[in-house]
Amino acid sequence: MKSPYTGKDMLIHKESRAMSFRKEEFAIVFHAYRCEDSGELFEDDHFAKLNYNQLVNQYRESHSIPFPEQIIAIREKYSVSAAKMSEILGFGINGYRNYENGEVPSISNARLIQSVEDPEEFKKMVILSGAVEPAARKKLLAHLDKLIAERQQNWFVRNLECYYLGDNKATSLTGFKCPDMEKLGQMVVFFSEKLKPFKTKLNKLLFYADFMMFSKTGHSISGAQYIAINMGPVPHNFNGLYEYFCKNSLIDIQYITFREGAVGEKFLPNPDKAFGRSIFSDSELEVLEKIAKRFETTSTNDIINLSHLEMGWIENEKEKRVIDYRYGFDLRGFDV
Repeated sequence: MKSPYTGKDMLIHKESRAMSFRKEEFAIVFHAYRCEDSGELFEDDHFAKLNYNQLVNQYRESHSIPFPEQIIAIREKYSVSAAKMSEILGFGINGYRNYENGEVPSISNARLIQSVEDPEEFKKMVILSGAVEPAARKKLLAHLDKLIAERQQNWFVRNLECYYLGDNKATSLTGFKCPDMEKLGQMVVFFSEKLKPFKTKLNKLLFYADFMMFSKTGHSISGAQYIAINMGPVPHNFNGLYEYFCKNSLIDIQYITFREGAVGEKFLPNPDKAFGRSIFSDSELEVLEKIAKRFETTSTNDIINLSHLEMGWIENEKEKRVIDYRYGFDLRGFDV
């Protein structure tokens, strides 16, 4: 961005700043461009959105308010329109749509939305509301009964995913994104197709992709948590996750014995399972492509060394802690 005063290119400026949302104060990493001659700071649309996202993300976390993608997923699960969802829940006609588009619900409305994530609770609301015409209501209730039955049958899978990825909550440790097993699995597929990496390198590719996305938007891609261990950042429960993806035929793992006797695990694409591009946004795909290109020829040892430059690893490795995504604003291993 060029200075409106001098016409010169301005440098990116970051500073800790306290900002308020709904009369509550939160600390963010404020991003702007700085005019070196005047000292003035300027936000473009991208930085304005990034700064705002940081603020409301913390408000949502503080009050356990669902994020837009969760709000969308609840409605889509029931196959009703946003307007009809508003009627059933007693919101204004555009209320639910506004929440899907990023408006932050009141705490009371947030609790109501969270409660109807359970199809049994939503069924009660449908019966009480009278907002659905008889024929459509009969069809919707039948759909809800099916979801209730499936929910009971899929108990094991849901609990297995919670074991691997943690509770389905969006916090600063997940990049303010609900952990998403499908997206994480497809990220593994993507890097397996592009680079055929060994496991240690794959761990770093996933870390850099998620943290780079956070540095640009205030949200990660997968919602995975990353632990700082001696070999650098790794996804929490990564061995179990990779076994799970392999058993579900997302990828193949080739075991290679090296000259000194050590065995390495090389991740290869399953020719029968193409990368699920459609579940990612354009900006997420752009980040994945950038990470693949940046580390295409980087050796495993070199990417480990780069990850050891990250403050997120330096300050958490000793106690093997989960790395807060806020460290994404200070990535040092390469220029983001």
